[in-house]
Order: sequence, then structure tokens, then C-alpha cells
Amino acid sequence: MHENSLIKARGLSRAFGPFLAVDGLSLDVGKGEVLGFLGPNGAGKTTSMKMLTGFLPATAGDVEICGIDIKKNPVAARRHLGYLPEGAPLYDDMTVDAFLHFIARARGLAGDAADRACQRAARAVNLLSVLGQPIDTLSKGYRRRVGLAQAIVHDPDVLILDEPTDGLDPNQKYEVRRLIEQMAPHKAILISTHVLEEVEALCTRAVIIDRGRIVADGTPSELKSRSRYHHALMIEIDEKDAAQSRAALADLPGLSDIEQLDGHGLSRLTLFPEKGGDILDAARQRLGDQGIMIRQISLEAGRLDDVFRALTHNDLEQTRISTTEDAA
Repeated sequence: MHENSLIKARGLSRAFGPFLAVDGLSLDVGKGEVLGFLGPNGAGKTTSMKMLTGFLPATAGDVEICGIDIKKNPVAARRHLGYLPEGAPLYDDMTVDAFLHFIARARGLAGDAADRACQRAARAVNLLSVLGQPIDTLSKGYRRRVGLAQAIVHDPDVLILDEPTDGLDPNQKYEVRRLIEQMAPHKAILISTHVLEEVEALCTRAVIIDRGRIVADGTPSELKSRSRYHHALMIEIDEKDAAQSRAALADLPGLSDIEQLDGHGLSRLTLFPEKGGDILDAARQRLGDQGIMIRQISLEAGRLDDVFRALTHNDLEQTRISTTEDAA
């Protein structure tokens, strides 16, 4: 809970007929926070973001942007808000420059102020070289950058970004991440993403939702500490030594399980200690006594993907079940 939340949602729900897409979602995002918004396909992420921006009315619940109720005073609330929606709908027959100026005017900017704002946004996302091009001639990556530019053209206090790096190549993703890092101290930013590495690299906090409800909320480190890999011991050895190593470690006191992954002549053994156990020194001693060379040894911090899978339902499995039921 934040005393000065720039995004505040209370009990947000949205029903589509009998289907409840979002069920009682509440969250706060303060200035300086970058919140990763995670969940499997169909979990309610995009619906939630549309309600947070006022694009979609909530069936129940309230949203405040910078202390302004978006339902009671939508225009005033949206002045503080930048939104990159899913798919970033654009006017294809406009040039990039004309589109950004159109958005700037819609945001209340005119004349020199609009020109400066459009140049600043275009420079921030590296669009200066294509300002004169019609949008329909742009690649998917450039179109995504145009969508991001329109979200920041008025320098809003709050940014809500739905998959901001979707369709970008690795260099473009790096540029967008750098931009978000630079803006973060001065704004509240909420990012929906499927890229868990992005969450670890960018986000100060992460929320996982599943079937319309929040199932986890914490810093990336706090969430990783819930992983079964938290404090697991990773040992890399030559693949030829794997069988001997597993035999030597099998009855190690405090060891609950071993996983093995082989490749390129190496074996990675992941040792899971019993809760609260420390097996690093004992494992190193056992392998040393066997004359086995350890290539690398480290303690794992935990894995976000492991936590994500444990807390959410498999949408692919759900799709398979639905398809089977439809066929029946």
C-alpha cells in the first residue's frame, strides 16, 4: 500500500455475460515504481489495463489516477495517463510526424510546445529517421515504437504499457528498456509482459494474476524466493563424471533431490537441500574426495518461471480441453 499512489485500483471486476474476466483486483503503484503485470493468456491482464485507463468500464470497483477518479472525472484523470494498448492501433495513412502532432493536439499541446513534445518523444524511441514516412510503410518494430511515442508525447505521470517490446528485435528491446529505466524515477509505470527476463531487468515489483485474480505480489527477489530453486545448489561437471557424481552425492545429509541436465559435454547437477539446509561445503567435499573436477558451483536465487508455472493454470492445456469438448 502506498500513501501517494499514482495508480490506485479497488475491487475491480469485469464480467462479459456469465464470464468473469477480472475478479476483485486491487493494487497500488507509486511514483518511482515499475510494476510488472504477469499472467497466462486469458488471465485478465489486458482487460484490467483497459479498466485502469478508463477505456473499458468496470462492472464493479474504482480506479484513481493521480488521485482523480477515472469514472467521475475521466478527462482530468487521462491528462496524467499514457497508454500503449495491445496492438497499438494507429492511423496508417498518416506520416509518423503528423500522427504524433495529432496526438499532441488531442493532449492539449499546440505550436512550439507540440513541436518540442513530438521531437522529444520521437528522439526517445529513435523515430527521427522515419518521421516523414506513412505509418503503413513501417515494420512491426517501428509501428510499436510509434505506439510508445504517442503514449509519452505529453510526458504523463502514469504509463500503462501492454507488451511494450512486442515485435522488437533485441537491440530495439534494449533501447525501450533503457527508456523505461530513465523515465521510472519520475513516473508510476505498469507493464504487461510475457518476458520474465524483462521483469527481472526492469521491474521493482511484480504482480501475477490468474483467472482474473491476483495470486502473487512482491519484488522479483521476493517472488523468486518462493521458487523450489531458491537456494538450490548448481554444480557443473564434465558429462563423463555425471554418474559417479550422482552416486557420490546420493546419500548426502540434507539433500532432498537431484536434477541433471546434459549438453555440450557438460552436466549440470541441481541439488535441492531440505528446507533451510546448507549442503554446499559437504557436496564440494564429496566430489573432491572422488577426484571429480567441478567446473562451476553456485547457489541459485530462484526462478521466476518456476513460480509463474506453480501459481497459474496452463492455458495450452485449457485450450486442449476446450477443443476436445467442442469436438465432442
